[in-house]
Amino acid sequence: MSKKVKKSDALHYHEFPTPGKIQVLPTKKHSTQRDLSLAYSPGVAEPCLAIADNPEDVYKYTAKSNLVAVISNGTAVLGLGDIGPEASKPVMEGKALLFKIFADIDVFDIEVDATDVDKFVETVKAIAPTFGGINLEDIKAPEAFEIETRLKEELDIPVMHDDQHGTAIISAAALKNALELAEKKPEDVLIVINGAGAAAISCTKLYVKLGVKKENIVMCDSKGVIRKDQKNLSKQKQEFATSRDLTTLEEAMNNADVLIGLSIGNIVTPAMLKTMAKNPIVFALANPDPEINYNLAIKTRKDIIMATGRSDHPNQVNNVLGFPFIFRGALDVRATKINEEMKMAAVHALADLTKANVPEQVNITYNEKNIKFGKNYIIPKPFDTRLISEIPPAIAKAAMESGVARKPITNWDAYREELEERLGTGSKLMRLITSRAKSDPKKVVFAEADHLNVLKAAQITYDEGIAIPILLGDKEVISELMKELDFEADSETDIEIIDPKCSSEDKRRNHFADAYFERKQRKGLTLLEAQKWMRERNYFAAMMVNENYADALVTGFSRSYPTVVKPMIELIGKIKGIKKVAATNLMLTDRGPLFLSDTAINISPDVQELIEITRMTNKTMKLFGLQPNLAMVSFSNFGSSKSDSATKMNKAVSYLHNNYPEICIDGELQADFALNTTMRAEKFPFSKIQNKKVNGLIYPNLEAANISYKLLKEIHKAESIGPIIMGLQKPAHLLQLGASVDEIVNMVCIAVVDAQEREKLKQ
Repeated sequence: MSKKVKKSDALHYHEFPTPGKIQVLPTKKHSTQRDLSLAYSPGVAEPCLAIADNPEDVYKYTAKSNLVAVISNGTAVLGLGDIGPEASKPVMEGKALLFKIFADIDVFDIEVDATDVDKFVETVKAIAPTFGGINLEDIKAPEAFEIETRLKEELDIPVMHDDQHGTAIISAAALKNALELAEKKPEDVLIVINGAGAAAISCTKLYVKLGVKKENIVMCDSKGVIRKDQKNLSKQKQEFATSRDLTTLEEAMNNADVLIGLSIGNIVTPAMLKTMAKNPIVFALANPDPEINYNLAIKTRKDIIMATGRSDHPNQVNNVLGFPFIFRGALDVRATKINEEMKMAAVHALADLTKANVPEQVNITYNEKNIKFGKNYIIPKPFDTRLISEIPPAIAKAAMESGVARKPITNWDAYREELEERLGTGSKLMRLITSRAKSDPKKVVFAEADHLNVLKAAQITYDEGIAIPILLGDKEVISELMKELDFEADSETDIEIIDPKCSSEDKRRNHFADAYFERKQRKGLTLLEAQKWMRERNYFAAMMVNENYADALVTGFSRSYPTVVKPMIELIGKIKGIKKVAATNLMLTDRGPLFLSDTAINISPDVQELIEITRMTNKTMKLFGLQPNLAMVSFSNFGSSKSDSATKMNKAVSYLHNNYPEICIDGELQADFALNTTMRAEKFPFSKIQNKKVNGLIYPNLEAANISYKLLKEIHKAESIGPIIMGLQKPAHLLQLGASVDEIVNMVCIAVVDAQEREKLKQ
């Protein structure tokens, strides 16, 4: 579970290295005078004239088709209330980021200084021609209802107030599945809605469309049950006012089948929960504190089916399951609106996806053996990679069938492939790996914790619940740096600080020396030498992992690879059957994750070593949920050169084809042919990796691999994670010399996942 975010960290994140979270990037070439002439004057006149003749061509010649406006006036922000348009901008930028990373939708965030409904609507209508869709956000009720209704009626592009409909769609899908598990029908259940804001009203309307009867609904606001005999009720509250003789939430919950909480934390007691009907369904969606604590609720009622808005409990009702994919589908058929049919299509698609077989990659991401439909899984996980290929098609079909699609889709298989390609960026993989690490954090030794960047990374991994750091180095220096960073553990025993040279470590150091000596005494090592080496932090760190004081280690921030790798190999040792340890780097590129091997250890591997490097790379990629498609790269293609370097690659591929046909690999290939599917298909139609997107490259020597990953990192700004050490008996991984804080954090995530997998193998 992630700990509370520090104010200083949040402010630093938003300010550096560039203020804000989004930017605009060109999508066309712009390096020559001709490019600029086409982009602007005089070439730009041609699309302008084409659009003037046919306004629909704006979708053809501009970014409108993939551009959404996230618009707010800041009157109801994230539980912060009416903080104004400027203060709401960080939230709107955050929403823009989510649109991009989950559905590849571009966003301009627009903060409008207008609380008057007429003025707000007029402003949005005036700028609407820029956009393919409009996402309204954080606008207070009841104005939000009128604003959305008017804009939907007066504009011909999709408009959705996500605060209302996002929660409604996701919770309705969860409710549909929960009712099935509880063996109850929507038309029969008594349902209590605690909350009467925009989200609560929208949720209740959607539940009615799901089959819940209005007469079986009791809605409560901060004053208690909303009754028909009350005066001055808003139009929205009047619709769900009850004629039943109830006054309080406690009374309403008696014998209720369902409780939907959209209010404030800790308002429901165990005693109230006990009065509910058999197999009660409770969605406690207040954030950060649910209406009743999850653990308390499941302890109180063993038969409960429960969901919250939190990521650290099962069944998270998270709007990110909805809005990116709903807009994706609406944009792709150029829908004129998001109607009720499309919203219900999203409900059914999410509910159905939950009951489908969960891919192994999702199990791996959440560190589960077998996620399947049941009380603890009534709604898909936010990092389920199937969402992008399942939800938008459902939305698109509903738009077409309800007559609001202007650009129907005819080839659904091609559309799904296009959707999957949209999320080919490597950063998604790192989000999945981080989520997986958090599911079961491990003890990680930071061998150079007296360096500021390393300690900052340790702090982040601790605060985020990624790892339990063990800090090696000068205790005084580390303690001073921790004060400077305001790095505090939840308890004194949470984080160990160890100086291998300190006398207080004599007992453990001698134990490590004895163990090291026992292994190496017939290989020229004396006990005195073993004791001396245990004062050196990399040897000490390796023995901590070896002797199960820690689960993994990361090191190399301040020292060259050879000096760091030597104690790893000597003390931890190689996996049985492995002759040479190797290293791979995970590059997070625009085209997706790309593994490069060997980047750090073997200078000029021979044929057998290349085979071993390939097998280890293949296994490592699968560890992170990827299907490896590998290429042996060289300066030649399929035997076009008879040089020693090219020939050994050719021989290695031939051996792998004959002896390990399950490994998807071919070569030798030049790098452009390896990475360009079209070029490869035209020139080498016989290739065993035909029509496959290569995501792993095996290099002929260390020089080529090391240069490649550093060029990618510096010129193309690809994020590098590694070197990831392959072939050791225990998880021990390298940091790049002078690595950034983010690079170290990413490496720790890799180390934790590695430790998790090794633990599974022992079970």
